Amino acid sequence: MADRKVVIIGSGPAGLTAALYSARANLSPLLIEGLEAGGQLMLTTMVENWPGFRDGIMGPDLMTEMRAQAERFGTEVIQSTVASVDLQHRPFTISLADGRQITTESLIVATGASARWLDIDSDRRLSGHGVSTCATCDGYFFRGKPIAVVGGGDSAMEEAIYLTKFASKVIVIHRRESLRASKIMQDKAFANPKIEFVWDSEIVEVKDVSKGEVSGVVVRNLKTDALSEIALDGVFIAIGHTPNTSLFRGQLELDETGYIITRDGTRTTVPGVFAAGDVQDHVYRQAITAAGSGCMAAIDAERYLEHLPVADERTDRAASHA
Repeated sequence: MADRKVVIIGSGPAGLTAALYSARANLSPLLIEGLEAGGQLMLTTMVENWPGFRDGIMGPDLMTEMRAQAERFGTEVIQSTVASVDLQHRPFTISLADGRQITTESLIVATGASARWLDIDSDRRLSGHGVSTCATCDGYFFRGKPIAVVGGGDSAMEEAIYLTKFASKVIVIHRRESLRASKIMQDKAFANPKIEFVWDSEIVEVKDVSKGEVSGVVVRNLKTDALSEIALDGVFIAIGHTPNTSLFRGQLELDETGYIITRDGTRTTVPGVFAAGDVQDHVYRQAITAAGSGCMAAIDAERYLEHLPVADERTDRAASHA
C-alpha cells in the first residue's frame, strides 16, 4: 500500500495550486519543495499581473500566501530535494536526498524550468532590480526607458519586439554577426525603428547605481576584444530556459528540448503521473498559466485515483496469512 495518494514535486505556482486543489479534495497531498522553493517568483519584485491585486504584490509575498493557503487545507510541505524517482513500478517510489523514500499512487511534476543566465554574477545579483528573464512580466516597469535584450533566437526577437511597446529604445546584444531567429522574426525586428543591434558582442558586467538599480552594461566585442559601456535602465536575458526534467529522463516522454510532453490535459505517458507549469509549457511561461495547469493536474489526478481498484482489506489479510 502506498504512503500517499498524491505527491507533488515543486513549490512554484503550479505545485502550490495543485496542492491546494488536492487538499480540498481530501487527498492529503505531500509537497516536496525542491531546491528553488517558491519557484521563479521568489526572484521577482512587484507582480502586477496576478488577478486580485490591483496595486500588485511582491513575488515572495504571493508565494508565501499560496503556501499558507495550501497548508491551511491539509497539504504537508517538506523542505527536501528529490534524488531519484521510480515510475516503472506501482506505487511510484520517490527517493529524497536525505535518504527517505516515499511511495505514492499518483505524482504531479511541477519542477518548472530555469532561465539561463549569463554567468557573470552581476546579472543574478540584479535580478528583479533591472535584470529580468521575462518581458511580459516586467516590460511595463520600463516605460520610456532604454533597455537591452540579450540573445539572437526567436524568443529574443519576440521579447525585443514586445518591449518596444514600453521602452524608448531596445538594444539587442548578440554574440554572433547574424541572428538565429526565423526570417519572419528577423524581418519584424529589423523593421522596428525602436530596435538597434550590437553584433559580435557579449555583456561582461551589468552596472548599477547605489540603490541597486541597473545603470548600464559593459560589452566586449568578441572580434576585437574592445570594451565599451552602454547606458540603459534594464536588461532582459532571452537565451532560453532549461526544463528541470533530469529526474525523469528515460521514464517520461520529453520533447527535443527536454520539456515533458502532456496530452489530454496534464497527463504524461505514464498513467498516474501528471505535469504542470513551466516543466511542460515552453510557450506561455506565466505564473497564472502555471497555476491554471496546477489546478488541472490536481483534478486529473483526483479522477485517476477515483478509477483505481480499491483493495479489499479482508482479501489482503487472508493473503498475508496464507
